[in-house]
Amino acid sequence: MDQSIHGSPATVAVSDELFAPVGDGIELCYQTFGDPDDDPLLLVMGLGGPMNWWDTELCTMLAERGFYVVRYDNRDTGRSSRGRGRVTRAMLVSAFAGRRVKVPYTLDALSDDAFGLLDHLGLESAHVVGVSMGGMIAQTMAIVQPGRVRSLTSIMSTTGRRTVGWQHPSLFPNLLAKRGTRQDYLDSTVVVWNRIGSPGYPQSEEKVRARAAETWDRGISGSGTLRHMLAVVTQPNRGPRLRALRMPTLVVHGLADKMVHVSGGRATAAAIPGAELLLIDGMGHDLPPDLFDTFASAIRRNADRA
Repeated sequence: MDQSIHGSPATVAVSDELFAPVGDGIELCYQTFGDPDDDPLLLVMGLGGPMNWWDTELCTMLAERGFYVVRYDNRDTGRSSRGRGRVTRAMLVSAFAGRRVKVPYTLDALSDDAFGLLDHLGLESAHVVGVSMGGMIAQTMAIVQPGRVRSLTSIMSTTGRRTVGWQHPSLFPNLLAKRGTRQDYLDSTVVVWNRIGSPGYPQSEEKVRARAAETWDRGISGSGTLRHMLAVVTQPNRGPRLRALRMPTLVVHGLADKMVHVSGGRATAAAIPGAELLLIDGMGHDLPPDLFDTFASAIRRNADRA
């Protein structure tokens, strides 16, 4: 059943949350905004983030700009299937130190999930936008099957090269902290967001808690987040392969990002021929509502180059 969101200039159709089998026993939960005849736009969220982190208001803005918007839960988030394989904090520390560890899955597998969702929707290709780990997945999609990525937008992400896009050391303990109860999760989210959010575009604690509550209620997987983290920590350097990309590319990064240093965005834009680099003063590692119009307009502009 389709719902609708009333906005300007027209009403945007919104689907219920649906499920797509994408292979390897994985089902992804997804939702669409807009007209299926419009330009398909796939939104890929980051580490541990379900699709509701793509704010409904932003999705509506994108649909109003002529996109058929698809947002979804990666495996191990929200209402999508849980992956397999145990990851310990000791394994993460070892991988972070550069030692080899066995991974349950890689970014390539998460890229395959995204292509499986496009297949389920009957979409031969789409414009692809990814945030943080989602940007890494989007870059991987563009490398593996460039013909299926009409345009690429990589937001607050990096190439996988260890000398760029580093994380501020003070954040690592927060990422590894255990969050036993719903209240623990809400409290820790506020702490983390105070450290990684956009200092130039602050969000109220009430809004951060409300988003955290929605995230918890849709389904949290601590073990799944660890699997995501290991896939990120063990990712390859995509820089040399990014140089072969020819689709229109937009790279967006905040100059106040503590989770993924802006050097990661600069390296991504430098690696992809013709990429546009949009650096935003005061933006951290989030998608502040005050910047929704900026994001939507830039994504539309990049897609129009395809």
